[in-house]
Amino acid sequence: MNYFSSDFKLGILGGGQLGKMLLYESRKFDIHTKVMDPSNEAPSKISCNEFFNGDLMDFDTVYRFGKKVDLLTIEIENVNLDALEKLEDEGLNVYPPTRALRIIQNKAKQKLFYIDNNIPTADFQRFAYKSEIEDSIANGGLKFPFIWKATQFGYDGQGVKVVRKLEDLNGLPPGECITEEMINFKNELAVIVARSPSGEVKTYPVVEMEFHPEANQVEYVLCPARIDAKVAEKAQEIALQLSHKIKHVGLLAVEMFQTQEDKILVNEVAPRPHNSGHYSIEASYTNQFEQHIRAILDLPLGNTASKVAGIMVNLVGAEGHTGNVVYENMEEILKLNGVTPHIYGKKQTRPFRKMGHVTIVNNDIIEARRIAEQVKNTIKVISE
Repeated sequence: MNYFSSDFKLGILGGGQLGKMLLYESRKFDIHTKVMDPSNEAPSKISCNEFFNGDLMDFDTVYRFGKKVDLLTIEIENVNLDALEKLEDEGLNVYPPTRALRIIQNKAKQKLFYIDNNIPTADFQRFAYKSEIEDSIANGGLKFPFIWKATQFGYDGQGVKVVRKLEDLNGLPPGECITEEMINFKNELAVIVARSPSGEVKTYPVVEMEFHPEANQVEYVLCPARIDAKVAEKAQEIALQLSHKIKHVGLLAVEMFQTQEDKILVNEVAPRPHNSGHYSIEASYTNQFEQHIRAILDLPLGNTASKVAGIMVNLVGAEGHTGNVVYENMEEILKLNGVTPHIYGKKQTRPFRKMGHVTIVNNDIIEARRIAEQVKNTIKVISE
């Protein structure tokens, strides 16, 4: 099929910053795009050929959108899977496939899938209601501390909480959830795997993630990870094993823990471009967004190697600031070598909202990390 400068139409469910960056690549290839998002102010609106305002969880809305395109992909997992399944049954290519999304969309199903397929992961328990957690604690079945996770609709640190005492359960939503053993880890790592419908597979280098202790959001992503080569090899092997078992198409970001004993445990996965791959825009031969397009269109996958060391710094809304966004000291970080800011186009900031990111590239990962710290301490995302 001729995708380039043709009548082919690529549909994208979700119009956030991931969609916006995906559209940079579709523009490069002159691929016609249709995007649907519930917000009329979605970052992708200015970059696609056609924009549709609609509820991603509504069956009829998603189904009707799917009938307008030749291939459908996502930039967010929270979409109506029954509609996608019906579109697949009627012959539309949906990537990642619905069968993979049904596993990934629910964290309890994810964990059970890991157990069934011998993928190493932290011990967990599944609860239909939050009240069952309190009963388990009272009966000695669950001990502090542990990690609480909502099984669905979590994002950007939402839907995850460290529970150290009974009072920490206050205010959590009452629905289905899981609890996980709290892992004493050395590092949080991630591997992105690209897979095409014809079965070509490539992995990106292992990255290291540093998280904000309160918001549970990634602050820095470092590539390459500062880990032993054997640990990196093990992480890539497990990511490939999971990719093979789940049979996704497109990108699969596999988040992992490196334990004190250098075991690798899978935390969770995302079937799309991911925060842990943003560094690749400047640092890799083929960035993750171009790779996702290559994969879903069954084109040859690109070179995943890095040209230089890369670090990504997340730009999130400062605490105490809500309203029209101001990026303070932008000029100062632009004076630094190897620094490239990406602003997502969200006009309103609030505490810890992802508003953009900055990539730092350098031949020396240590120097790149030093500059990243300087960037983090200089730029401020505040309100008017």
